[in-house]
Amino acid sequence: MCEKAAGVGADLVFLDLEDACAPAAKEAARSVAVGALTGLDWGRTVRAVRVNGLDTPWCHDDIIEVVTGARESLDVLIVPKVRSARDVWWVDVLLTQLEAKLGLDRPIGLEVLIEEAEGLANALDIARGSARLEALIFGAGDLSASLHARVDGNFDPTVEYPGDFWHFARVQVLTAARAAMVDAVDAPYPAYRDPGGYRRAALQASALGFDGKWAIHPDQVAIANEVFSPTPEEVAEATGAMAEYRAAEAEGVGAIGRGGRLVDAAHMRLAANVLHKAARAGDAAPRPAVSGEAGR
Repeated sequence: MCEKAAGVGADLVFLDLEDACAPAAKEAARSVAVGALTGLDWGRTVRAVRVNGLDTPWCHDDIIEVVTGARESLDVLIVPKVRSARDVWWVDVLLTQLEAKLGLDRPIGLEVLIEEAEGLANALDIARGSARLEALIFGAGDLSASLHARVDGNFDPTVEYPGDFWHFARVQVLTAARAAMVDAVDAPYPAYRDPGGYRRAALQASALGFDGKWAIHPDQVAIANEVFSPTPEEVAEATGAMAEYRAAEAEGVGAIGRGGRLVDAAHMRLAANVLHKAARAGDAAPRPAVSGEAGR
């Protein structure tokens, strides 16, 4: 799995010490992760490890052993079930001590999962909890359990429900991420043999403004790449609108008509978002860019 992950085309891949490992395998899994981080060619892929939760007996040693073993081969730690800003602070302090001890020149980034009721309520404080923080990740699975929700294995409601079951929680995570100026990443989609369902969920998250979506299977990565990248038409429209608006602005005009619609400063912010996403994809013209943490 590690070897396949290194070449799957994801912007970021995490090696999981948490839910993917049975308790009896957790300690041995650390050396597997270190070996994969240091021994495989990851290319441009950001290398990450998800450690166990802070309330478990494994988290402390997860961080120490993985960071000590991987050193410069580790880019990001993903922390699950974060409940408060203090959780982020604790990991930050431990990483700061390890980086100084090991002489690491580049700080290790953090991404955290919002998947507990307390964490959802504290999402903004969590998002501002450390300068290391790079992303908030919406975790629907554990949040379902924390909220006592009636959902199936794909985290969809088991009873008739009006509208999007997770809309409120998604917007809370997204709003906190935007306020703290970090990325927002949508939850995984467990039904990996349902590409249509994954695409629908990714499109809904993309429409809200999420930067990516977790992929738990290689087949989901290409869909995330496509959905979260601006289309050529979107880039052309943003480029054209911005050019016309800036030309008018130089003449002292604050709003213009374009294609029968008003275009003003708010539209320029939207156009800038599109062009920023295209640039993050790797070049001025849009190309598929991976979205989601096992492909974000």
